[in-house]
Amino acid sequence: MHPFRAAVEAGDHDAIEALLAEDVVFTSPVVFKPYSGKAITAAILRGAGRVFEDFHYVREINGADGRDHAFVFKATVDGREVHGCDFLHLDDDGLIDEFTVMVRPLSGAQALAAAMGAEFERITVEALGAAGA
Repeated sequence: MHPFRAAVEAGDHDAIEALLAEDVVFTSPVVFKPYSGKAITAAILRGAGRVFEDFHYVREINGADGRDHAFVFKATVDGREVHGCDFLHLDDDGLIDEFTVMVRPLSGAQALAAAMGAEFERITVEALGAAGA
């Protein structure tokens, strides 16, 4: 099991953050513009942990070179079923430098967008606090 998956399944947000490169780029399934940087990405992932219910990975797919990984998941958000995939790319140091999330169906993506939108003020405060630390 990849350390990222183990950290997510354990709910260990410090371990998740430790796996992120400083220059990680996070691409959201519900926002057009990618987010750059460890602080905002870690805050977004903590926010996602608050809005996803019954989150669990169902499959892990690893690239032959060990740098690309896909983690298929299922969860609910506000009563809507969500299926998705976390796509990770690792840099030369083994840290996550690209993190892309895709979700389906549309009703689940819409519920996720609304729930994350409601969390975004807290996410921003957390990111700014981490960046200033």
